[in-house]
Amino acid sequence: MSRLDNKIAIITGGANGFGAAMVEHFVALGAKVAFGDIATAAGEALAQRLGEDNALFIPTDVTQRDAVNALVGGCMQRFGVPDIVINNAGVTHVNSPMLTVDEAAFDRVFNVNVKSIYHMTQAVVPHMKTKGGGTILNIGSTAGIRPRPGLTWYNASKGAVNLLSKSMAVELGPFGIRVNAICPVIGETALLAQFMGVPDTPENRAKFIATIPLGRLSQPKDVAQAAAFLASDEAAFISGVEFPVDGARTV
Repeated sequence: MSRLDNKIAIITGGANGFGAAMVEHFVALGAKVAFGDIATAAGEALAQRLGEDNALFIPTDVTQRDAVNALVGGCMQRFGVPDIVINNAGVTHVNSPMLTVDEAAFDRVFNVNVKSIYHMTQAVVPHMKTKGGGTILNIGSTAGIRPRPGLTWYNASKGAVNLLSKSMAVELGPFGIRVNAICPVIGETALLAQFMGVPDTPENRAKFIATIPLGRLSQPKDVAQAAAFLASDEAAFISGVEFPVDGARTV
């Protein structure tokens, strides 16, 4: 049997980057995956490639409670109550001095990165309790552990994700629900230039890579493989941790 055979998963932000890698990896390991994203064309293409028996894409704006409810409802209708939920959808503001980030950008960062988890928790936890357990993975960041300058409000949002994951683990543990935060270092995704605050050139990448002892940026497959372990029964007694996927950046 594969690691995730007979598991049902929901993944937000699943059309690109870390999310798409998790969707593909989970399906490869035997899971049925419902995933949401605002990138409709990319999401539909990924679901079509993986096959309707394995993957379901539902256009989802995670800042909207009704949209999150629709994603959970669609998963339950097609596959059943999820065993695994991964709150992966995330955005950042451009790397810049904290006083130059406008209120609209601040609100968007917190609505996507933090409030979305509130919406998903309200939508899915009652069903997990009825089922007798489950696993929730929140994609935090090393930014919430060892912050870089210029990303203050993004750092704060990921600090909230890291901490709320621990609090959720304590509160939901008696119901058999495990909660962990995965904390990637800056990675090779579409958000890279925004995180750096400068054009994505080899020279600019090198400055950030120099702060990572293993000598490279994180890649989507790194996060997908970590998520698969934490979501599996092999991690049955792991809950409430900040799990860095960072090449020793936060040491």
